[in-house]
Amino acid sequence: MSIILFDNTHRTRLNPLVKTRAVASLRMGTLTIKERWERVTGQKVFIHTEEYLMPLYEPIEEGEHTWIDSSVVITEELLKTIKNLKPNEAIVDNAGLIAGKSKESAAAFDINDITLWFDKKIEGKVVRLEYPHQIFLWNDSFINYDFGLITANRTSQPVSATNNVINPSNIFLEESVSVEYCTLNASAGPIYLNKNTTLMEGCMIRGAFSFGDNSLLKMGSKIYGATTLGPNCVGGGEIKNIVVQGNSNKAHDGYLGDSVIGEWCNFGAGTSNSNVKNTGGNVHLWNEAENEFINAGQKCGVIMGDYSRAAINSRINTGSVIGICCNVFGAGLLPKVIRDFSWGSSERYIFEKGLEDINNWMKMKHQVLSQEKVDVLNHIFEALD
Repeated sequence: MSIILFDNTHRTRLNPLVKTRAVASLRMGTLTIKERWERVTGQKVFIHTEEYLMPLYEPIEEGEHTWIDSSVVITEELLKTIKNLKPNEAIVDNAGLIAGKSKESAAAFDINDITLWFDKKIEGKVVRLEYPHQIFLWNDSFINYDFGLITANRTSQPVSATNNVINPSNIFLEESVSVEYCTLNASAGPIYLNKNTTLMEGCMIRGAFSFGDNSLLKMGSKIYGATTLGPNCVGGGEIKNIVVQGNSNKAHDGYLGDSVIGEWCNFGAGTSNSNVKNTGGNVHLWNEAENEFINAGQKCGVIMGDYSRAAINSRINTGSVIGICCNVFGAGLLPKVIRDFSWGSSERYIFEKGLEDINNWMKMKHQVLSQEKVDVLNHIFEALD
């Protein structure tokens, strides 16, 4: 028996982040949603999402599975209820299926009538990830949760005596971490440094902080919690309360805060974002699925989709949304909404040129764009107005 994490009918509220991935592939804290379910259950996890994204994932095996809404936040009570599910039983709420056990084939999955698969339904109460800004708002609690999962019954590699360390019991170093002459302050939250990471001299880190494998922090970086830099990232300058999915660079001076950044993104030297309005009022963030601005709270920087780059000295407005595969540049404050495949802030990126530029960036990290991902990008491009 395995777990299948499925995307619900409201997945597009998480755009642009989920245009190029399933919800289960989103990173919050240290782990992706899929990785977290694998760790807490010890079971194999499959992903069911939009048809155009399915080639990115392993085919789903036949047999009895536990279907779980990938946007649902894990709690001990929920885990216990799921564990006790019998065949053809489900947990539901007003939004639909939370989790259920069934032998139905994945090919028969229809989000609109999946609850018909189950003979018995149990009322449940859960919290779901619904909007992109919740990822950075909840990142502190997820870093703490994942830190416990990953480090339980394990011993950290030693921290060099050249470093200034505060609350060392809340700091964990995997193998081949290089950190010398830095400040690691874990008094407000844990600090987790994954394999093959490097913190150059003078970095100042305040937890909670999660640093993905093969990532680098430039000299003198200032990192405030709660921040996640996924695998193969480069960080620098001033960073606060952001989640970077992976393979992206914010390597130079400038400020980036209260934001969620996709993969294969780059911020040019001197680029900064605003995260608070001059009035101190609530920030309203454009939501493509609902075709309106939503209240994101008092602090919100930028939500940036995969494969997008901002030129040097770019000034990113409060509560901005930058889509997929954008080459962003322009004088003054940039527009708050920049659509997929934008060149500058208003022209359309030529598709073939976009692919060429993506591959140029990927070569810097010794990777190439797969045909499956090309097909995903083509699907997004063809859907543009």
